[in-house]
Amino acid sequence: MASKAGESFLDNMVGVGDAVLLEPLSEDSFVKNLEDRFRNDHIYTYIGNVAISVNPYKKLDIYDEATIERYRGRNFYELPPHIFAVSNLAYESMKNYGRDQCILITGESGAGKTEASKLVMKYVAAVSSQSTEVNTIKEQLLQSNPVLEAFGNAKTKRNDNSSRFGKYMDIEFDFKGDPLGGVISNYLLEKSRVVRQSSGERNFHIFYQLLAGASSVTLKKFHLDKAVKFDYLSLDDITQDDKIRYKEVMNAFDVIGVTSSEVDHVFELVSSVLQLGNITFTSRSTSGGMEGCSITQLDDVKNLCELLSIKPSVLVKALTERTVNARNETVTCNLSASEASYSREALCKEIYDRLFTWLVNRINNSIKVPAQKKQKRKVMGVLDIYGFEIFERNGFEQFMINYCNEKLQQIFIELTLKEEQEEYVREGVEWMHIDFFNNRVICELIENSHKGILSMLDEECLRPGEVSDSTFLQKLEDNCGTHEHFESRMNAKFLADKTLPHDAFRIQHYAGKVTYHVEKFMDKNNNSLYRTLSAAVFTSSNSLLGGEDGLFPEGNPRTSANSLKRPSTTGTMFKSSMTALMKNLLNKNPNYIRCIKPNEVKRGGIFSNDLVRHQVRYLGLLENVRVKRAGYAYRQPYGDCIRRYKMLAEETWPNWSGPLQEGVGKILDANNIDTDEYQFGNTKIFIRNPKTLFFLEEQRVVALHRLTAIIQKTWRGFVAWRRFQEMKKNQIIISKYVKCYQARQKYKKIRAATIILQCYTRGMKARVELRRLKLEKRKNLAVTTIAAFWRGHQTRVEYRKFFRAHAGKLIANFVEKYVIYKYLMDLKKSLPSSSPTDKVWSTCNISCVQQCHQLLHTYHHQNRCRKYRLGLTEQRRDILSDKLFASTQFKGKKASYPASVSQPFTGDHAHLSKNPKWSKYAEDSGKVMYSDEGFKIHRSSGKFVSMIVAVTDRAFFAGGPESYEAETIVLSVIGESCLPLVIQ
Repeated sequence: MASKAGESFLDNMVGVGDAVLLEPLSEDSFVKNLEDRFRNDHIYTYIGNVAISVNPYKKLDIYDEATIERYRGRNFYELPPHIFAVSNLAYESMKNYGRDQCILITGESGAGKTEASKLVMKYVAAVSSQSTEVNTIKEQLLQSNPVLEAFGNAKTKRNDNSSRFGKYMDIEFDFKGDPLGGVISNYLLEKSRVVRQSSGERNFHIFYQLLAGASSVTLKKFHLDKAVKFDYLSLDDITQDDKIRYKEVMNAFDVIGVTSSEVDHVFELVSSVLQLGNITFTSRSTSGGMEGCSITQLDDVKNLCELLSIKPSVLVKALTERTVNARNETVTCNLSASEASYSREALCKEIYDRLFTWLVNRINNSIKVPAQKKQKRKVMGVLDIYGFEIFERNGFEQFMINYCNEKLQQIFIELTLKEEQEEYVREGVEWMHIDFFNNRVICELIENSHKGILSMLDEECLRPGEVSDSTFLQKLEDNCGTHEHFESRMNAKFLADKTLPHDAFRIQHYAGKVTYHVEKFMDKNNNSLYRTLSAAVFTSSNSLLGGEDGLFPEGNPRTSANSLKRPSTTGTMFKSSMTALMKNLLNKNPNYIRCIKPNEVKRGGIFSNDLVRHQVRYLGLLENVRVKRAGYAYRQPYGDCIRRYKMLAEETWPNWSGPLQEGVGKILDANNIDTDEYQFGNTKIFIRNPKTLFFLEEQRVVALHRLTAIIQKTWRGFVAWRRFQEMKKNQIIISKYVKCYQARQKYKKIRAATIILQCYTRGMKARVELRRLKLEKRKNLAVTTIAAFWRGHQTRVEYRKFFRAHAGKLIANFVEKYVIYKYLMDLKKSLPSSSPTDKVWSTCNISCVQQCHQLLHTYHHQNRCRKYRLGLTEQRRDILSDKLFASTQFKGKKASYPASVSQPFTGDHAHLSKNPKWSKYAEDSGKVMYSDEGFKIHRSSGKFVSMIVAVTDRAFFAGGPESYEAETIVLSVIGESCLPLVIQ
């Protein structure tokens, strides 16, 4: 994409966008320039083609799609400094020139290295093709970050998302610049964090994410419980963000292609590390009097063995005993409680470390380039690795990290000088030797094969006999004591240095002096695990953990029994990986992003000068500026130079059509620039002093003001002329419309007057016609009225004869029907209630309907009685039957009868119907009508005997209450039907 004419990163610059142009150059001015830009949210600054990134600790709106498009395909110095400019430079160089690229991102923890690598990946993904296949590959490359961050990042005092491992990713592209896949390499995971963290820090993120985000069913499957306290982490450190990140990790697993069974195996190992950390050992004495130990929580061991798929007896034995092979004999010895705890921690660290390596390899299997696409590929590498670390107490990890940064600084200096020299040679500019500090001597001090610190550490770890951290320190003093960059209290020169402890040594790094405590150097360098533990883990039926393809292949009894070779030490493996990394980087064109942490409180808007100054020193940024300025501080292609400064010479303004170099010479001569201040290259102009560039910029501003005034004058004149032309044109149009309006108004007046005249004329004619029609109408109406009256008179005369003969019968018939209708309607309104006892009935004064009136009264009463009877229940019917019978017998004969009518009749005074003995006899005797208790007197003895007298609807009963069995005779009752007589 062609650059816009005259556009440059120098426009609207806050401070200095490229520190090479900083004048005067000093550490104070360099830090002040970074602070000025930081406070204006300009977090990126260049040192040549090196980008400095200051972590803003807040979100900035400078990474959206519009910004990506703005930097896409643009010249590096065309726009303000940005990480997208570095990414675009690397991507375009790889795509257009076929040169493999690498982007080296360095800085201390919390400086924003991980976010910088994500932004590089985001830019590359945005500018490459958007086909479905390419998008799938890009998504897999991007989704590798959440997985690696979850398992390799942790919260530290300096950073909430600190990478505790080094990462280098090679992204492979085809000839079109579309990603084909990639390969990830990891370096030195801080596995000691698994078992121990400093105050205010957390374990790796994945432990908290699993506990916060997994469902209760999943946690139960992995024998985890949020209520259980774990020794390797604090449940109070779990945040709501961990739950969200867990979902992102699970989605990333799915995108990468990790199967559900593999995910289960991974979380089984993660859970087993937590479970293993809760196992404690109790000291005991063995039968031989030796010190041994035993495990107290056997239930926890059972759950642990289920997760690891190992038999409990095998794991318990491996944790509490140790097998030693001596010549042809195998000796088993018991471990003390402290030794067993050390063994347990070593197993936890190894499981997690190897699990992390397996995850990296599993991701590589998903994102690797297929074999059929191996031809014509280009590579862009992104290195996100730990920065230089100087703590109050530095140990083995800081030593290895700083060794890595020494190697990176070495390659940085070599490649920077090499790039400078290549550009000078390519442009035909005379090369001048640049003096700089070469840290190769420090690298040799650490990695020399015979006298290096790492080789001596390995020798001490492998040496038989009594070895310790103290013997290692003595060995360093014996071999490195005279080295100019090594210091120790054992050396007489530093014997009085109270700042150097007796159990430590100091190295003069390129970034400053660092004191390392040798405590646990030997232990951490020994990358070994007891063979019993390796063998126990090898027996696991977990496909990820056990077997020859598992994480502990050295536990195979068929190979380990015959192999006494010790595994490589941590230092040796790290040195080998650094050598491979340096070899890889030297084959690529480097691009640098130096990340700086502005404060320790991780808050936006705070810039700590001392902290930034310290980082500027150990990153060697000021030295980098001096290397860039040692030759020529600024260089620019001739075409860009003419486009930017063509207004400074009359010959080049407004356009220059001659040779580009000659045009640049005209510009420089017109501004009286001394020939010693610049030199012509083949395609670029090289400016020695930043003052010359700033002078040209000042002259450009003056010329732009002058040209602006001319352009404004011309433009204003043109605007005024154009306005006059528009006004003239508008005046003609307005005149046309005014004349048209006036003519239209005149026409409307004439038309209105004509219409009025027409209205009056037509009105007069209409009124004359109306008078004529009204007269004619009155005449027709009069004739019609006279005719109607005449015809009516004739009709009445004829009808009068007929009316007198037949009108009486019709009127009488009508009156009769009306009287009957009126009677029936009045009777309907005065009907009595539906009660049969209601004797109210209306009176009738019409004589012709008196008989009908009485009949209706009778029929209405009978109908009420019928409806009442139909509505009676069986029980009510029986009661009324009894009352009717009583009425025939007692009405008018008994004085108390009227008072008893309302009371229901109760005849069963002896309650025979409820007697179970009577129920057997009742089927034949019928319903009890009357019963009561009485007595009889024996004639012979004169005794009173109780008896029951009962009358049913079919029989009469008299007898004792004990039995109802009796003979039956017939008794005739006068006036009633014959009833059976029962005598006891």
